[in-house]
Amino acid sequence: MSLERLIEQAEDITSAQDIAGIKQCIANSYQWLASSFGSVAVSQLVLGRAKFIDALLSHIWQLMNLDTVPGLALCPVGGYGRGHLQPYSDIDLLIVSKKPLDKPTQEKIGQFITLLWDIKLDVGQSVRTVKETLQLAKEDITIATNLVESRLLIGDQAVFEELWEKLNSKKAVSSKDFFKAKYDEQKARHAKFNGTAYNLEPNIKENPGGLRDIQSIGWVAKKHFKEYDGFNLVGHGYFTEEEHGELIACRMHLWKMRFALHLTAGRSENRLLFDYQPDVAKRMGYGADGKSSVEKMMRDFFRIIRRVSELNKMLLQRFKYDMLNQGIKHEMPVDEKFQLTDGMISPLSQNVFDTPEAILDFLKVVADTPSVEGLDTDTIRQLRNARRRFENSYYVERPACRERLMALFRHPHFFDFAWDIMHEYGIIESYLPEWDNIVGMMQFDLFHAYTVDEHTHRVVKNVNHYFQPENIEFPRCGRIVRHLDKPEIIYIAAVFHDIAKGRGGDHSELGAVDVAKFGNQHGLSEADTGLITWLVENHLLMSVVAQRRDIYDPDVINEFATVVRSHTHLNLLYVLTLADIRATNDNLWNDWKSSLLRELYLMTQKALDNGLQCQVTMDERVKEHKQTAKLILDAQGISEEKVKTLWHRLEDDYFARFKPAQIAWHTKEILEGTSTVLQDNPDALVVKANDNSAKGGTEILIYGRDRKALFAQVASVIDSRNCSIHDAHVTVTRDGYVFDSILVLENDGSRLNSENRTRSLEQAIVEQLAKPGRSHDNKRKLPRQMRQLDVPTKVRFFTLNEDSTLIELEALDAPGILAKIGHAFVDEQAVLKLAKIATIGERAEDIFIVSNDAGKALTHEQQVSLKKRILFKLDQLEDINIS
Repeated sequence: MSLERLIEQAEDITSAQDIAGIKQCIANSYQWLASSFGSVAVSQLVLGRAKFIDALLSHIWQLMNLDTVPGLALCPVGGYGRGHLQPYSDIDLLIVSKKPLDKPTQEKIGQFITLLWDIKLDVGQSVRTVKETLQLAKEDITIATNLVESRLLIGDQAVFEELWEKLNSKKAVSSKDFFKAKYDEQKARHAKFNGTAYNLEPNIKENPGGLRDIQSIGWVAKKHFKEYDGFNLVGHGYFTEEEHGELIACRMHLWKMRFALHLTAGRSENRLLFDYQPDVAKRMGYGADGKSSVEKMMRDFFRIIRRVSELNKMLLQRFKYDMLNQGIKHEMPVDEKFQLTDGMISPLSQNVFDTPEAILDFLKVVADTPSVEGLDTDTIRQLRNARRRFENSYYVERPACRERLMALFRHPHFFDFAWDIMHEYGIIESYLPEWDNIVGMMQFDLFHAYTVDEHTHRVVKNVNHYFQPENIEFPRCGRIVRHLDKPEIIYIAAVFHDIAKGRGGDHSELGAVDVAKFGNQHGLSEADTGLITWLVENHLLMSVVAQRRDIYDPDVINEFATVVRSHTHLNLLYVLTLADIRATNDNLWNDWKSSLLRELYLMTQKALDNGLQCQVTMDERVKEHKQTAKLILDAQGISEEKVKTLWHRLEDDYFARFKPAQIAWHTKEILEGTSTVLQDNPDALVVKANDNSAKGGTEILIYGRDRKALFAQVASVIDSRNCSIHDAHVTVTRDGYVFDSILVLENDGSRLNSENRTRSLEQAIVEQLAKPGRSHDNKRKLPRQMRQLDVPTKVRFFTLNEDSTLIELEALDAPGILAKIGHAFVDEQAVLKLAKIATIGERAEDIFIVSNDAGKALTHEQQVSLKKRILFKLDQLEDINIS
């Protein structure tokens, strides 16, 4: 079916009451859009849908005799006003009248709007007089923006012309005020995306560099210049013909992606979610190879939006200068090539970037000039043109460029703003082929929020923040970096830590090879190159040990300290680890991770001081913690005799693991619970929650006679309340009582948000443990994003000593997973001693230390049996979540 035939069908409808006929006509239009996509230019489809809706609405307006009402006009506004409609975009309408409507007309319009809803069109409508419309446009920039793109569809032309004339009169919103509002609006919109276009689930419309950034240029041009064809901006000196053609090509690509996304989602959807990416890639012609096809599509997408961002900055900056500064320039020379114009660095001549070396020299000028606020339009234009002119070879191949880059890396202010320019305008990818390989590279998980290059850029910026006087959040990192003789070492390690991702193999090992080559190319000493290589190869080590090993085990600390070797290695690794975690995902860093890394750092530092005598370190810690906890308890009037009796039942590793304040709180609650709760019912359990005992989150304390599936029940209750366990330590006293300390956070990694929330969680656990049976009914469902992700379950066993077996589990972090594992332990008579729970995006990466019911490490047969039971339990969980 053709567009012409669709319009004929719409105009053949004989009655506004023929709902079925109108719906069929609309259904035919969607069929035409879907079948034509890929074979018909997307511009024809976007314009074609608007033309079809024009014909349909005009005909319905006439069928309802609204065309006979004097002083009334039906006007498309917004995107529909431009004559552009994606498959499921909203249809924004303004019904405008000369004067207030009488009741019969109001009723007719109400019937018209109701009919549009009945036929399932997504209509956004407003009914106003000319006067009301003008007043609201002054008060609300969104309304003013929609009206900039209004047009008459059907009705009284004189009314529309009056509205149009007054909207463009001196009494209306001025182009200066309009521009300022749109400029501020764009900055606020970009901030919602953390100021980057490189999000893994981008919004095609709203993202920095997305369609909205192109529309912003058009809105300003229409309001200020009264130009409705972007090509005419060439004549005003804002565009070159090539740049206009580039912007149109970028818009076509984004239109096509958005069109494919609408067809895939079956609704108005602008977020390119993981769920949709494979189907969108297939529709776009990238193939049906899953991740491979998506990666090709997304790389093209990220390069497109960078081009849009550059053009948007160039044009809006010129608009800003011309409209707001009114021709006044504050110029200050910087050197023979550049000057500052109202804080923006601008070239004094054409072709200032005549060689790659000149581009790097420019970055030094920026680093030398802290007052630079940004790049002016001419600088951006010349930089873009130079980047393309020199794209046949990488700058690293030129010895003079290598010298300049190392000078920049050693410059105390290079990473303040000049590094941002290097990243944002593609200079680093033009310099380094390894960086070019990671530009726009996807990371297919829920752990990372950004592409590999954007994540790495943020790691570098985090390192730079530690050098700044305003860094008060990370004082230890600040002290470390400010005492470095060669700060470039930590910066180079940050640049290279993930640079080998996507090549297959271990990216840490491959990255170490890359950075060793870089060090040799750039004249670094053998010692410096070796240190940087070690940092890149081991950049995940500290995070893994802190989150997945028992850092209160002297053997773990000894092993880690042996790899680290020196205080210099430890300090730099600590800085890099914090910078890396904080740049991965805005929700990833929390007090719990901070406390784990700090503890590991301090204990390793002491171990290195003691010549790796880690047991000495632990013995000192136990003695110190006991002494401090006793002072706290003495001040609270707790019986010294009762304290000694309880502590005698506990092993030394308990006192090494917990802080004195925690030990004091545990002791007080257990002693009080023993004389109250347990005295009345010896089989009951003491359950207490405390938001302040553990720095990282809320601690749940459970004490009493051990019972089967205790951990499974508690884990299920916590999960059902949208909380997550991050650490669980199970202590069995010498006389058979169990003492669980469980650290709990919200699912987004934040602390529990109120005292009421904590008490409610505590009460839910108490109520569950008072019920008969050993199971808890958890009704929480698998989140939408995780249903599309494939995480194979892996269970590995390691014998730690004759008494303990370590279990590593990797699986989809589905609701109820810990409860199922807890039940598997009970079924196989495995006794849980320690659980370290790490959620890495969609993956659960958990560590459990267990023994058998005889208090010994699991035998090979017991390991095989337990693995089968865990896999069986998790298969059950998968079936529940799928159904």
